Amino acid sequence: MNEDPTPTPRPAGAPEPEPIRWFGTSWVGRGTDYRLRRVVVPLGALLAAVAGAFVLRFAVEGVQLSDNGGFVNGLLVAAVAICSCLAGLRNWKLLSEGRDQLTGWMAEDKSLGVVWVIGGVGALFAYFLRGLVEAPGEAVKRARYERATAQYERRQAGRGGRPGAKKAAPGRGGRKR
Repeated sequence: MNEDPTPTPRPAGAPEPEPIRWFGTSWVGRGTDYRLRRVVVPLGALLAAVAGAFVLRFAVEGVQLSDNGGFVNGLLVAAVAICSCLAGLRNWKLLSEGRDQLTGWMAEDKSLGVVWVIGGVGALFAYFLRGLVEAPGEAVKRARYERATAQYERRQAGRGGRPGAKKAAPGRGGRKR
């Protein structure tokens, strides 16, 4: 992954930005190849969604060839559509608010794993749409980074005098009388 070639120097102890997959830390300062990645990543997600849709289409056609009847075919198409919608909603929320904000059925990974696999096309399409707005996950990482930076600056502003000096415990130190 190609990082920003001229990172801004940070003092020791300052928070570091978390890298985003396929973007590294270039999202902080909108580095050199950030714009190119903002175009390529959503297109890759769209191509993967189209490929996944073809795979699902072949699977549905395989079931339709078995002549089980219209009801079974309708159930299968409805199941794929519902799983895609659920996975897309979950992925959108995951990319815009973060994993720690997922609650209820969206937070389930193990018990709903099959739903997320079948709905992979919806998740990829949500990734594509989110990529048109910003780098997927950038809002979450930026909020964390800005919170950590503000907290660091508050701690640094609270220090006065000699930052390395230790303060004497009350009732100790000073002159004896």
